[in-house]
Amino acid sequence: MRSPPMPSTSVTKTASSTDPPCATEELLTAPRKHPGRWAGAVAVLLVAVFLVNAFAGAAIDWGVVRHYLGAGFLLQGLGMTILLTVVAMLLGVVLGVLIAVMRLSKNPVTSGIAWFYVWVFRGTPVYLQLLMWFNLALIFPMVSIPGVYSARTVEVMTPFVAAALGLGINQGAYTSEVVRAGILSVDEGQVEAAYAIGMGRIKTMYRVVLPQAMRVIVPPIGNETIGMLKTTSLASAVGVTEILLEAQHAYYVNNRIMELLIVCAVWYLAAVSVLSVAQFYVERHFAKGSSRPLPPTPLQRLRAAAGRKPVLR
Repeated sequence: MRSPPMPSTSVTKTASSTDPPCATEELLTAPRKHPGRWAGAVAVLLVAVFLVNAFAGAAIDWGVVRHYLGAGFLLQGLGMTILLTVVAMLLGVVLGVLIAVMRLSKNPVTSGIAWFYVWVFRGTPVYLQLLMWFNLALIFPMVSIPGVYSARTVEVMTPFVAAALGLGINQGAYTSEVVRAGILSVDEGQVEAAYAIGMGRIKTMYRVVLPQAMRVIVPPIGNETIGMLKTTSLASAVGVTEILLEAQHAYYVNNRIMELLIVCAVWYLAAVSVLSVAQFYVERHFAKGSSRPLPPTPLQRLRAAAGRKPVLR
């Protein structure tokens, strides 16, 4: 016979004295203390106060600083600095892309020449290279294209040309490694897919590989551009009158050394700030194809700080 079902009973578990505390009562958590963080913040504030006090008590005529901020000869020097930066970076980027492609070539001669170029120009100081370009006439007295052009090297190799070549060719060695890293970051399947639909090697490179590699290439190239802006101060070694050399010429006469150096620092910071903003928007442009959300623009950050909903772009 089938036995009748047992009546259902609800069993309630009661906490005993042997149960762990987490089973009977909610644990209270206390925020973790960071004494080292506060000590570091206090140390930084003390250093900042010390520096502000030192500049406030120094024998610096801030009226002279304001006067020279708009001095024509310094603005001319700033223009030369920016022009030299643009020319050198354009040359460096073109050479960098070319050398990077050569390094990745399966031809041992082509890749060997590219490796030698990078080895030489990364292994010697840029100051030395500037001096060698400026004194190139000691090795090649004449520069000529048979039947087209001929001139003395000392007439062609002006201070600006020597500085642009020295800085640009040196930059090309560093840029080539950045571009090569960007190209290698692209998945090989992208290249195989491009070949499968009939694209050639060159077309695949500039239509498929480089646009995707730009997300990796742009940030370090932006940093190199900012570094180049400051490296142009070495061009004074071959007689290029950039902003720092103009300031030196002035304080040799009036002995306002620190005031003119502060003016140079202000203009350098202003130029770097403009380049940083440009780098931000260039990076944002090439990040559009990424699955990650785009970083907010400065305007969107201001709107968010003011409590307004940012406009997504």
